[in-house]
Amino acid sequence: MTGFPNSPKLIKGGIVLLDPETVQVKDVISLQYNPENMSRSFQIQGADGGEGGDRSQALRLKGPPVESYKLDAELDATDLLEKADKEATSVGLHRELAILESLIYPSSADIVSSEKLASSGTLEILPMESPLTLFVWSKNRVLPVRVTELSVTEEAYDPSLNPIRAKVSLGLRVLSIDDLGFSHIGSQLFMTYLQNKEQLKSRHTNLGLQSLGIGGIL
Repeated sequence: MTGFPNSPKLIKGGIVLLDPETVQVKDVISLQYNPENMSRSFQIQGADGGEGGDRSQALRLKGPPVESYKLDAELDATDLLEKADKEATSVGLHRELAILESLIYPSSADIVSSEKLASSGTLEILPMESPLTLFVWSKNRVLPVRVTELSVTEEAYDPSLNPIRAKVSLGLRVLSIDDLGFSHIGSQLFMTYLQNKEQLKSRHTNLGLQSLGIGGIL
């Protein structure tokens, strides 16, 4: 938020961890600074399976595309250090980095539990279900995702070698009804996202063929 009284409130993007059974919010990770850009890619799910497929399926889609996001988030403890923040002066950015890195680690308790089951002779050990990860980028984008890529570049350290400035690169894959099943809470959120996209599409003004410099197709 700027110093101007009429400036709009800055909304931050971030990640929400949701219990898929109780739908209880377990944690909220707010980005310190919104990235200046973000890339999105789509892998189209055509019914024909690609080049050389069945011609009768050429215009059909068998499901939503596989949508992916990539973004860089900057972390900086300078302001906190100037305010003598206890955590920042003690561990720098280790706390913030640990929160993000926890997205890709099973908990130590789950690892110990799986080891105990294996030692007791359990033949099939299912991995514990982790919280549902949601990527929130305004109210128009609340998406169930899986973290597919996480890299950290630490750029500055304090005298105790705690990182105090870092850049985090995140790769996120949107989880759709194909991944979760239609009744899953994540699929409900995905359908809300898709329906919102369709509502935005309906606000488009059709300019007609004349805008393309042609009077007809055939």
